[in-house]
Amino acid sequence: MMSKKKWLACLEEMDLMFPEAHCELVHRNPFDLLIATLLSAQCTDKLVNRVTATLFQKYHVPKDYVSVSLEELQQDIRSIGLFRNKAKNIQALSEILIADYDSIVPADRDLLMTLPGVGRKTANVVVSVAFGIPALAVDTHVERVAKRLGLNRWKDNPLQVEETIMKKTPADHWSKTHHQIIFFGRYHCKSQNPGCPICPLFDRCREGQKRQKKGLVKREIVTEIN
Repeated sequence: MMSKKKWLACLEEMDLMFPEAHCELVHRNPFDLLIATLLSAQCTDKLVNRVTATLFQKYHVPKDYVSVSLEELQQDIRSIGLFRNKAKNIQALSEILIADYDSIVPADRDLLMTLPGVGRKTANVVVSVAFGIPALAVDTHVERVAKRLGLNRWKDNPLQVEETIMKKTPADHWSKTHHQIIFFGRYHCKSQNPGCPICPLFDRCREGQKRQKKGLVKREIVTEIN
């Protein structure tokens, strides 16, 4: 397993690669972010942003989502995967926010996780991005990068990945680290055709070394000309 020292060195490289890493879900406030993150499950941020560009013009507060029929809301998010179930959860959580929280999104992960359709990842994103509370959400990119590098075992579940990263990362860096790992996984260490040939983490990467031994990676060597 990767040591804390090597992991922090990897984060330094990611910081150089993606110094401006941030949440790419477009939102105006915590409630928008909650909706967008819920919609992003098994879906790309790019598609979610296309849908919410018009969705957020029509819906502003929880009351707006419960004032229309379920069928109408489903139609508004139809291009999103699992749109029927997500529409049900959006209306259900909106009702709870109205009844129990005066239509205000709570800045508490445990409370957020009691809302329909809101899991640990979504709750972590909301408290981190919307409220600036240190948290580390594990999506497919974070899980893939952590396992490829050798920080986690392949059999580890998302919670184990989250706990390992938090243990080996200073708490005040959790939110920033979350976004940088996502950018690294989304734009460099992709699920298909990862950027191993030019990766600055290659020598530290368990998966990269394995791919090289199998002849799947040909490193690109850049020499400086003085």
